[in-house]
Amino acid sequence: MTGILILEQMLNGLQFGLMLFLLAAGLTLVFGIMDMINLAHGSLYMVGAYLIATIAAASGSFWLGLAGGIVATAAIGVLLEVTVLRRLYQRDHLAQVLGTFAILLMANEGVRMVWGSQPLQLNPPAVLAGPVELLPGFVYPAFRLFIIGVGLAVALLLYLLVTHTRVGMQVRAGASNREMALAMGTNVRRLFTALFALGAALCAVAGGMLGPLLAVQVGMGESILILAFVVIVIGGIGSIRGALLGALLVGVVDTAGRTLIPLLFGQLMGPAAASNAGPAVASILIYVLMAAVLFWKPQGLFPAHG
Repeated sequence: MTGILILEQMLNGLQFGLMLFLLAAGLTLVFGIMDMINLAHGSLYMVGAYLIATIAAASGSFWLGLAGGIVATAAIGVLLEVTVLRRLYQRDHLAQVLGTFAILLMANEGVRMVWGSQPLQLNPPAVLAGPVELLPGFVYPAFRLFIIGVGLAVALLLYLLVTHTRVGMQVRAGASNREMALAMGTNVRRLFTALFALGAALCAVAGGMLGPLLAVQVGMGESILILAFVVIVIGGIGSIRGALLGALLVGVVDTAGRTLIPLLFGQLMGPAAASNAGPAVASILIYVLMAAVLFWKPQGLFPAHG
């Protein structure tokens, strides 16, 4: 276990955590302000990745694919909110879970009908395809560094949006005290639609960034949706700051654990334990982290309700 390996895994965890933040930011705002459990959030991530891959393949440009996919996914999010999800706001959580889970299943089958069951190929731009030497003897993929830069830039823009704009003030007010925000004249329909558009666009950004690293395939949204829910529970429902910190914690713990735990088990208990018990223990680390955080902070690290 060398310092180079640890540094590489920390960068991988940072990159993965920032992409989780893009997914969790929209999800935590929808959950915190609208009090709505949206299981279809992962489907927007999947659809965004498919649209970006398709437009990039047709145009021959990753950048055109990314821009077109973000705009198209945001439009799909608005259409979904106006036509279907708006009817679920006043329902209980069970109805919301069932309704959005049905949307998730229909989205999977719709993607399979349009694009087929085979994964799509999404290649990074040529300028970012190679490695970059960060330290003597340590090279790191340029595209992963680009993902880290995009994640940090989006986090900064969201911070400025939430803390320095009128819309952000309404979002924070809705997350802290929804009834008071309504009484003060907040345009609820417009705010909800804008939040869904923003959340869908962030899903598409995450899909475009992770698409070249992971497979663009049917059902890719389910596993990452579970991690996004873990993030918002750790960070605090309705809190952007909590979503960022929770995503970074989950990203680093999950990525580093899957590499370092098997190595540690191999040194302490031999190769058999490393191949069998190591991955199993690594896969539950984020849930152990969530349980520990909730034991000390039942409302999460930075709950919107203070």
